[in-house]
Amino acid sequence: MLSLREVVDRYLAVARKFGDPVALSAFQLSPAETQTLFNVLDEDYHLSRFLHFSHIAGEAYVISGASVTHLSIDPGIQSIL
Repeated sequence: MLSLREVVDRYLAVARKFGDPVALSAFQLSPAETQTLFNVLDEDYHLSRFLHFSHIAGEAYVISGASVTHLSIDPGIQSIL
């Protein structure tokens, strides 16, 4: 499983800036790994406030019971890296 730092690094490699939505498929994990990783992160109260999932278009994953395709991360996450 990726560390939080690796998740943020992969996010920023694709996003132009914090807050931009990035397809979950861009993290280059298997569907099972994607769902496991982001479910764990979303369940963590301290981390979940920085993570925003959306359903735009593309491959969908079930995160915390919702069908989502994209993730955006707030810049405030840097305070806990």
